[in-house]
Amino acid sequence: MASYAMKITLERIALFQFTPAHCAQARAMLGWSVDELSRESGVSVDAIERFEARRDVPEADRLALAYRFESEGLVFFPGFAPGRGMNMKGSAAPVGRTDLAMVE
Repeated sequence: MASYAMKITLERIALFQFTPAHCAQARAMLGWSVDELSRESGVSVDAIERFEARRDVPEADRLALAYRFESEGLVFFPGFAPGRGMNMKGSAAPVGRTDLAMVE
């Protein structure tokens, strides 16, 4: 039961933090068209266009978009443009750090 509650909580956080503006900004950051995002996320072109136009789309589509961008290392916070997360795909590995093994 706790894992289900955690899953629901994480989904709610993702839905709250990921906005239509984030979707368009993240696509631009990655250089993806709506068609490319559709192929990458499994969400229809129509749903992506509706979401970016601030119209209603199913929560499952919004989550699929948010999670696909997050898998590219992007993070989302309300009121801010998407950013690159630490220790995720696309982030640079520390160079010349002798203490790196301590965190692995």
